[in-house]
Amino acid sequence: MNIRIDKQQNDNGIVVMVTGEIDAFTAPKLREELLPLAEEKNQLITVNLKDVSYLDSTGLGVFVGLFKQLKKNDGELKLVELSERLKRLFKITGLSHIMNISANSEGGGR
Repeated sequence: MNIRIDKQQNDNGIVVMVTGEIDAFTAPKLREELLPLAEEKNQLITVNLKDVSYLDSTGLGVFVGLFKQLKKNDGELKLVELSERLKRLFKITGLSHIMNISANSEGGGR
């Protein structure tokens, strides 16, 4: 399965729509697209995972790396519209306690 990554700049930062599966084969492409966005100071990146059907540990690693890079540059990462399955994965790994994860597209709570 392929992955599709659409980026859009808005007044609040960058919104990234991800479609497909995030695994060992597609994670490098996702990393290549997202990490350069985190280079800018005070950047807000919102990643919409509504259309992500699968996420493995390699994909989690991409989000951890992005989170760390943004934090280093005083930025923020929001993951929004996660399926119950993805929310459970972030909860099991403990990442839901350090990352801004929301079931809706507005972001906000964890």
